[in-house]
Amino acid sequence: MDVFEALGAPHRRAIVELLGDGESTAGQIASHFSISRPAISQHLGVLVDAGVLHVRAAGRERRYSLRTESLAEVENWLESQRVRWACVLDRLSEAMDSGEGER
Repeated sequence: MDVFEALGAPHRRAIVELLGDGESTAGQIASHFSISRPAISQHLGVLVDAGVLHVRAAGRERRYSLRTESLAEVENWLESQRVRWACVLDRLSEAMDSGEGER
């Protein structure tokens, strides 16, 4: 699964937002949601597999942290879309200013 697929689920996006503040255990993450702990564990596994999260063992706990470099692909895609839509909107504005499309 790639980063885009991993971030496609609202709960996973919320987990990423939570971890933007720093590392947490699965239990700490789960406390923010009304879904089951096994469901949170499944979401965490997807994010780890996609490279979005890093997990490390700390005694009996597993601590999760955000791998911000993995989000570069998303950032690059968003930037390309910003550029694309800016061009489209500029052309639309020019067409409207020149009176194109008037009936």
